Amino acid sequence: MTQNSGLLERLPDRTGLDRIWSVLPKARLVGGSVRDLLAGVAVHDLDLATPEPPDDVQRRLEQAGIRVIPTGLAHGTVTALLDSVPYEITTLRRDEETDGRHAIVAWTQDWAEDAARRDFTINAMSLDRHDRLHDYFGGREDIQNHRVRFVGDASRRIAEDALRALRFFRFDARYGHGVPDRKACQAVSEQLGLIGTLSAERVASELLRILSGPRLNETIGAMASVGLLQVLLPEPDQHFLNRLLACEAPVSSLLRLFALCHRNSPELAGRLKLSNADGAKIEAWASAQPALHPELSDDDLRRLRVLQDLDLLVERSWLQQARLVGAPDSVWDRFRSRLQAMPQPEFPLSGKDAIAQGVRPGPGMGQWLKTGRDWWMAQGCLPDRSACLAYLATQK
Repeated sequence: MTQNSGLLERLPDRTGLDRIWSVLPKARLVGGSVRDLLAGVAVHDLDLATPEPPDDVQRRLEQAGIRVIPTGLAHGTVTALLDSVPYEITTLRRDEETDGRHAIVAWTQDWAEDAARRDFTINAMSLDRHDRLHDYFGGREDIQNHRVRFVGDASRRIAEDALRALRFFRFDARYGHGVPDRKACQAVSEQLGLIGTLSAERVASELLRILSGPRLNETIGAMASVGLLQVLLPEPDQHFLNRLLACEAPVSSLLRLFALCHRNSPELAGRLKLSNADGAKIEAWASAQPALHPELSDDDLRRLRVLQDLDLLVERSWLQQARLVGAPDSVWDRFRSRLQAMPQPEFPLSGKDAIAQGVRPGPGMGQWLKTGRDWWMAQGCLPDRSACLAYLATQK
């Protein structure tokens, strides 16, 4: 179906887009940009498709003085840079062969054929330079009805790329409403065996995007009902995640992942091949030390600030609130405010001070500094350099 849309008027600035259209008049906006224009949400990337082959696209743009980066020529994609804004332009494609992870593609000039290889109806629309919307599978109606459906046979779409099972729930959370599409859920359930063919990195990326999105309680529940959640994460604890969400903690996909998987947190980073930094955070969240309680004294708070990074302490406080309260709580809010307002204590002595006091480098120096630091910590991290030196002088 082709219809006038008025969508281009919603773009705050189409200068770069018009310049590309002057070079590639057959190109159309595709995918997420069209979907989000229809949905009335912010458009972040203006991606285009065109029937011209990628080499021809690159040549035409460069002849027009537009900088081009061959970001994915093998997949038919180049990126045009206009005033530092990237525009991804991809030649129309059809799938020649798929294995559930990758597709071998061939170029085509058939827009409907290209649209048919996309995942969801709401992602299969295109918009030409005359502001005409091309909608081959009812995507506009699905946007209006808050419905996410696969293009064509849902089971086949998932067989082409198993990650679409996760993508379905991510898009349903953002653009759907109510019970997810029955045919899609049935197809996900039937194709659970393909999830193991996906790389851990792709699964982690998609899962973290789901966890940062809206309607998370409903989405996680729907994923569990079709068996997908249990395949991704053994022994998920939806109850603890719901308690964390009920506390109204700031959005952190990694923290939410930990809440969901805290029972198996030692294996979590390796299972999803998370970064070393994320793995270290998970390890710190899993520890009960240093202990947190909202009624700790200022001296205790200063000691906490010395023992652990402030961000980790705040994140652990949300987890502790979820365990103990499971709801918004002004006592824990005050604790975090006190913690964040507390200046970072710094132990005032160093190796130079030890040498000045006649302490030789080596184990003795380390013990001298440890003795001073332990006393300083016991005093609430308040003594200054002179006080610490005076104390150490009594320990000779």
